[in-house]
Amino acid sequence: MKRRLLIVVGARPNFVKVAPVLHALRGSEVVEVHLLHTGQHYDRRLSDAFLEQLELPDADFHLGVGSGTHAEQTAAVLVGVERVLRENQFDAILVPGDVNSTLAGALAAAKLHVPVIHLEAGLRSGDWTMPEEINRVLCDRMSDLLLCHSPEALTNLAAEGIDEGRVEMVGNTMIDSLYKLLPVARERDPVGRLGLTPGKYVLVTLHRPALVDAPDRLDAVLSVLSDAAEHMPVVFPMHPRTRARLNESAVGQLIASEPLEYLDFIALEEAAHTVVTDSGGVQEETSAMGVACVTYRETTERPVTTELGTNVLVGMRPDRLREVLEQRVVVDADAMRSPNGIPLWDGRAGVRAAEAIERFLSR
Repeated sequence: MKRRLLIVVGARPNFVKVAPVLHALRGSEVVEVHLLHTGQHYDRRLSDAFLEQLELPDADFHLGVGSGTHAEQTAAVLVGVERVLRENQFDAILVPGDVNSTLAGALAAAKLHVPVIHLEAGLRSGDWTMPEEINRVLCDRMSDLLLCHSPEALTNLAAEGIDEGRVEMVGNTMIDSLYKLLPVARERDPVGRLGLTPGKYVLVTLHRPALVDAPDRLDAVLSVLSDAAEHMPVVFPMHPRTRARLNESAVGQLIASEPLEYLDFIALEEAAHTVVTDSGGVQEETSAMGVACVTYRETTERPVTTELGTNVLVGMRPDRLREVLEQRVVVDADAMRSPNGIPLWDGRAGVRAAEAIERFLSR
């Protein structure tokens, strides 16, 4: 008799991370997979489109929680997942990443004594002002199987006293999805549609509350980016949170747009000269593709991207951002790409994760 696994997804990165695992478990003789979509991201470009592009099946359960404060969103997912677990028999629940849906799904399962599997476990920034750091630490404490994507995650979990018997190193499933979808993404040609030249523009994504909710900080970044746009086009697809807080006059010479669907975004990302971001996933994708990345944050939970990848952490310092962009955009405008040298970011992480899940549920 197959073991029944509930996979919880709620935000854009979740879809990208779970798709390779779900595909690898299709036809499994051990595991029967069911999908729950919390609806944490409610813009179609940030949710439903992924079900099509990543070839994910329709969700078996849909909570439709939408937006709200952290407490409202987490509470709605907690109540919804608990109801689904009470009304259906599942042998385990899988939660990816570190968003509110991740924490709420893990907590609902733990309270009902349903084993928890955490995909992308062990990441740590050390920054407790980040909601994601709270979510990932608490989720790891509740998890029965922790699937890690980079070596430092193993070190972090060991330092916290988590039994190594619960931990498996499988690699980065997000990179599986990236490699799979890049050929299709290129065919959509967002670079050409925007009138850009490959390797001759800067791509920007900024959305974290610590930045966009502080008008002075956001204006300072936009000023630096506007100066960079005098030397190279700067493309800025804006997260809804960022647009809601933006002084339109501060956009200046930037090529601003609505949020992009995943395929268009990764195609632009691959062809960019440099990417400026405060996103975690973008740090990973650029390092995997060999694209220069500048991360505008004080800390990163993905230090492997600065050690073995292409990422530079500049803090929330406009002067440092300006210095790096001037070097890269003006001085090194024809800089060559660097290859991905990160272990197990090879497009096979989903298969390894599926095998670990089958072993776990067989026990």
